[in-house]
Amino acid sequence: MSAPTPLTSGRVLAVLASGALFGFGLALSTMVQPEVVLGFLRFNDYGLALVMGGAVVVTLIAYKLIPLKLKAPLLGGYFHWHVSHWNRDTLVGAAVFGIGWGLCGVCPGPAIAGLGTGNWSLLWALGGIALGAGAQGFLAKVPAPAQPIQ
Repeated sequence: MSAPTPLTSGRVLAVLASGALFGFGLALSTMVQPEVVLGFLRFNDYGLALVMGGAVVVTLIAYKLIPLKLKAPLLGGYFHWHVSHWNRDTLVGAAVFGIGWGLCGVCPGPAIAGLGTGNWSLLWALGGIALGAGAQGFLAKVPAPAQPIQ
């Protein structure tokens, strides 16, 4: 494992600008409004499908084409591939996340961006997200029960 790239003012500005652009995009697409998200999940409103499709296209370009055109990232470091590992914990986590998203129409990123639009009721959903993340962290540290001897 390599050492992390040092934090520079250019990196900090890039992160802040990216986060602001992401939040602005979520607000502009109305994805910060749980009612709109729930309408999409009930197949009443297909606008968010266009937003998600656009996000997939941008991500595809960023992850597949940019490393081919640039020798290194603009702010230092290097390009590397992330290997994903699917296991039972990943499947359970994805299912719980999806159920929670479907019940309340709130995803963590849009919920935080929604606070910027003055939607303070999203604090309840963020509290639930934090509680679930804390419970997962606690349960992940609990050792597995011993297997019976056969």
